[in-house]
Amino acid sequence: MVITHSVKNQSRDGYQEAGEEGKLSQECKELLLSLPKEKGWRTSHLYKYQGFWCQSREIESTISFQRHFQARDTDVVLATVPKSGTTWLKALAFAIASRERFPIFSNNHPLLKFNPHDLVPFFEYKIYANDQLPDLSNLPQPRLFGTHIPFASLPSSIKKSSCRLVYICRNPFDTFISSWHFINKIKPPSQAPMPLEEAFEMYCKGVIGFGPFWEHMLGYWKESRDRPQKVLFLKYEDMKKDITFQLKKLAEFLGFPFSVEEERGGVIEKIAKLCSFENMKDLEVNKSGTSIKNFENKNLFRKGEVGDWINYLSPRQVEQLTKVMEEKLGASGLSFEVFSN
Repeated sequence: MVITHSVKNQSRDGYQEAGEEGKLSQECKELLLSLPKEKGWRTSHLYKYQGFWCQSREIESTISFQRHFQARDTDVVLATVPKSGTTWLKALAFAIASRERFPIFSNNHPLLKFNPHDLVPFFEYKIYANDQLPDLSNLPQPRLFGTHIPFASLPSSIKKSSCRLVYICRNPFDTFISSWHFINKIKPPSQAPMPLEEAFEMYCKGVIGFGPFWEHMLGYWKESRDRPQKVLFLKYEDMKKDITFQLKKLAEFLGFPFSVEEERGGVIEKIAKLCSFENMKDLEVNKSGTSIKNFENKNLFRKGEVGDWINYLSPRQVEQLTKVMEEKLGASGLSFEVFSN
């Protein structure tokens, strides 16, 4: 079942919601007046809400999500820092969890016809966007959802239930470069591109959507250490290095382990190929149309490489971000190898 969504009050450029804050509820407008704010990457402002930076519309949908979502023990929530493998994780989890309904060797598999974000909808961009309160009771089990919202701000029903969360993060160097490219792609022609230097300084201060990135990572990291049966913590680089091992771990965590027969029959390899960056980027459905608000699907796929940051950042910037990571993540046990091409 695909959850459709409507797009309201957005420009033909797919960049800004008209009036940006004009259509917010009175409650949200009043809340914004009390929140710290900074210049946004693609909107006028980012606001600091419950410890993370986000746009005004994201605050409104987050509040609705927190108030109305009732988790089931069989639910699966895929959480990510933006631009860290979200689309890939959604495709993999859907293929694994639904393979009884949709055989992986079928030429009519949903992932060949729908973007992963249509099959695993975002809470904040689709389900609770635009004042929507959809009926989720008839979604097939397990219900799969996605979010960029930090762990601390998830609804209590998710935290208290036995539903499972899968979190994927990526080396902050590559996450930054991917975010910078994406933002400049979706800006309208009338707006000047954001200079890399300006974006980098904001990133190092933590001012980026759903950031600071270190707080986002640490929330799920700590929970995965305390409750490994509740939260599976994955790294993008590990997935790229050994996809077979990581898929077996993911399937086991989700409660849909691969049988010996499936392993011998090449099911794992087929899922990896179906959901690969190269395959998804070449699918017609991912070359056109929109699945998240009205950002074009084609902009969701750039390179998908590990270490591309080395082509953009100066030695000074590398030193600066390395220092931020050491200061913010060093004591946690969460670390990233500095990959390069």
